[in-house]
This record gives sequence, structure tokens and C-alpha cells, in this order.
Amino acid sequence: IRKGDFGFIFKRPETGGPTFLASEVTYLAEQVDRPILWFNNEEQNEKVVLLCMQSALGCTLRVLDSSRVESGLEYARKTKGRILIADIDTCDVHTINRYCDNFNPSLVVIDQIDKIIGFKNDRKDLEYGDIYRWCRELAKKYCPVIGVCQASASAENRMWLSMEDIAESKTSKAAEADWILGIGAVDDPGKKNLRYFNICKNKLLGGPDSDPSMRHARLTVLIKPEIGRFEDIK
Repeated sequence: IRKGDFGFIFKRPETGGPTFLASEVTYLAEQVDRPILWFNNEEQNEKVVLLCMQSALGCTLRVLDSSRVESGLEYARKTKGRILIADIDTCDVHTINRYCDNFNPSLVVIDQIDKIIGFKNDRKDLEYGDIYRWCRELAKKYCPVIGVCQASASAENRMWLSMEDIAESKTSKAAEADWILGIGAVDDPGKKNLRYFNICKNKLLGGPDSDPSMRHARLTVLIKPEIGRFEDIK
């Protein structure tokens, strides 16, 4: 992903959205030279920080608690102190713009994107369309933007989500994104740690290491919530 790219992840509640963000953001933090701004409308900030520490270090909360100082130092070393969880009560457009102006981020993460305050329209889908257009402009001005939103009830207990499963959307949300990733999950006890990635939309340019066959791939992956990571199935 590059400056100008805006995309989002959609999924049902309690399928691992924050875990996926922590897993990927802590990995990306080792590759950038400017801050990553994480705006959190969902979990408590303290929980997000702990989740990022688990993910970066690949350890459980028990291990973190038993060596908090050492873990904190190792987390700062690995992520270079570049993951900044915005300490705000509500996410509104003016606050996000101010943070971006102050920190000149390399990446902006917004969880949940539909809860951003500052937009009004007669219809909810059009209001969300305004939010997503604003995110696209944010990406053009500063850096890539990754958002998270909910999937509709039609996505419950489904592996492969499609753009039709994006909540409160019609076409307004999907039209503004360069890429969209659906995360599916099923109720089968034998598959409780499996997640199903469907790249529903992908207009990214890619690069020399990109695999064209993966542009709209479907992937089964493993979630490890105890260490805050998603992993390939080997």
C-alpha cells in the first residue's frame, strides 16, 4: 500500500478485527520511518496497546504481566515507538486531521470507520459514503488509510464474504475503496480458530514482488488470539 491508497476490512463482531490490525500494524511498524496513527472507536486504548505488545512479541498476557518492564523495552525496540494510539474519547474529522497535521503519519488506521463524527446526510448509506470519500482524501494528502467496518447479518456463519455483506452500504462504501478484505468465520467448533479472507476488491498497483494470481485471492488463515496474531496455515 502507498500514499493515496484507501481500503477497509469488514467482518462480523468478535471475529478478530483488532487482532488482525495488531498483527499487521506491528509488522508494518518495522518497515516505516514515520508514526503509524491508530484511531480507536471500539476497544479501550489500554487493551489495544496490550494487544499490540502481544502481537509484536508473540507472547501471552501472562508472559507480559510477568516481565512488564522487559516486554515494554522489547516492544519499543521492535516497533521503534512508531505505533501511536490516539488518546481521544471520540473520533471526529477535525481531531483526526489535527493528529495527521501534527505527526505526518506513514499509515492511518481507523477502527471503527463508520463511527467517525462530523458527517450528516438524509440516508445512512450516503452519510457513510461521505465518510469514506473523506478517508480517500485523507489517504491522498498524508498516507495509506486502513479502516474497519462491520459486515451485515447476511455474513453470519459464512466463510467467504462478498461486497454485498458490507453493512449499511449499497454501493457508497465499496465505490470509494482501492481494496476491500472480508473476514469470514463459521460456528463449527473444529474451525473456531480459522478465518477466511476474501479480497473482494483490489485496485492496488502492486510491485515487483506481487503475485498477480493473488489479486482476488481467497485464503484460509489461523487466528491466535492468545498472542494477538494471524498466521498462515502451513
